[in-house]
Amino acid sequence: MRRLAILLLCGSSLFGADLSGVWTGKIPVGRGGDLQDITFRLTQHGNTLTGKLYSEYQSAPILEGKITGDQIDFIVIAQEQNGNQISDSKLHFTGTIKPGEIELIRERLASTNAGNGGSFQTRNANTKLTIRLKPIGAN
Repeated sequence: MRRLAILLLCGSSLFGADLSGVWTGKIPVGRGGDLQDITFRLTQHGNTLTGKLYSEYQSAPILEGKITGDQIDFIVIAQEQNGNQISDSKLHFTGTIKPGEIELIRERLASTNAGNGGSFQTRNANTKLTIRLKPIGAN
């Protein structure tokens, strides 16, 4: 009975761990595939997730964040510049919480007019990207 209680506590602490903190990883950018740092400041309140994404040139808040068991799901609306045109990109992140790591899949949804309430539509299927995040201070 005692062993069962210890196993249950250990198992629940893996997926019940608070994700609050700073998590960082790298993503390929541009056609050359150069790597760029990406950082998330996460704040968890129960099953709700808030925070901010930080990349080389911008930051954006995390929206609609939720955690269900070992699954994570949230939205970020980031601005992108293509020549002189600035547009919003809606980035949908889903993933799995693992020991010492969060594995995210980013799917890009796009809008054409920034700040004009444009509707978001899925781009082509090649917009998915896997990102592995580690907490700051982890090896």
